[in-house]
Amino acid sequence: MRLATVLTPVTDGNLQLAAQCGVTDLVLRYPYGDPHGPRDAAAKSASDLCEVLRLSKARAASFGLNATVVEGYLPIENLKLGIDDGTQMRAMQDLIRAMGETGIELLCYNFMAGTDWARTKLDAPERGGAKVTAFDLRDVEQSVLLGHQASDPVHERNAREQTPQRLWDHLDFMLGGLLPIAEASGVKLAMHPDDPPLGSLLGKPRIMHCAESFLELLRRFDSPSNGICFCLGTFVAMGCSLPEVIRAFGSKIHYVHFRDVRGTAESFAETFHDNGPTDMAEVMRLLREVGFQGPMRPDHVPQLVGEDDGEPGYTMLGRLFAYGYMRGLMHATETIVRR
Repeated sequence: MRLATVLTPVTDGNLQLAAQCGVTDLVLRYPYGDPHGPRDAAAKSASDLCEVLRLSKARAASFGLNATVVEGYLPIENLKLGIDDGTQMRAMQDLIRAMGETGIELLCYNFMAGTDWARTKLDAPERGGAKVTAFDLRDVEQSVLLGHQASDPVHERNAREQTPQRLWDHLDFMLGGLLPIAEASGVKLAMHPDDPPLGSLLGKPRIMHCAESFLELLRRFDSPSNGICFCLGTFVAMGCSLPEVIRAFGSKIHYVHFRDVRGTAESFAETFHDNGPTDMAEVMRLLREVGFQGPMRPDHVPQLVGEDDGEPGYTMLGRLFAYGYMRGLMHATETIVRR
């Protein structure tokens, strides 16, 4: 397994800090959806995308990092809603081809139609006055959809009119168009669970909110490129037996978001990696047991002192703590497996 990270922002200083802490893999955002990325609307051809990814890889390599993952800001909202005119399918196919050509091995996506990861509080207290994100279903109308780009009224209405069966149909269509390209390009896809893992949010149905849905995903598409982003905190909020689901998913775990939460799907708060209810060392050991060797990144870290202006869940100081904690668990469990 390899220690990976997303960086917000992707500055030279943050790239150097990550490398100094032992991070090996850099996670990139889809450049044409990222508000901090290139904004030339004409520069969306496959060749232009290859060039952007090559430049990103070269920059990462100059700090000793390898850019191996793309996640976030993907052009798939119309595909989720079943209203794509072919534009987003082509954009995603071009992205996967460009990833294959530039040696980026993994694409992480989600299927939260009309929403994204949601929280109702961005400054819940954690240890020592650190601030974390939290969710409470009783306050759902005040949800903040972090990472979500606002939809127009037509999209909003369409999202509310979906049903679970229609969403599964849209997912079947999307993966039917992407997985053959991914297989040919040597790229793996990793589905992220709904966060929070609820059957609906703000009147919009969801389908990837339980372990059974992920087993169904694997059943529908028996492809070496079809797999799971094991977002630990979300599966904890589902109330799953972690040993059971990790063993059930096995080699289909292509990517890991390493975090912990305290609570249930209806009401929870993020924690420091060492301050939650989950035996994180046992999770790391189980991932080694099933042969996971891919990238693993810290996710939704606490905001520490002096970071009040940062992006909730994605500030740098909390991430530095997470790097050290995760590397310690990686080394300890590697020794256990060798014995």
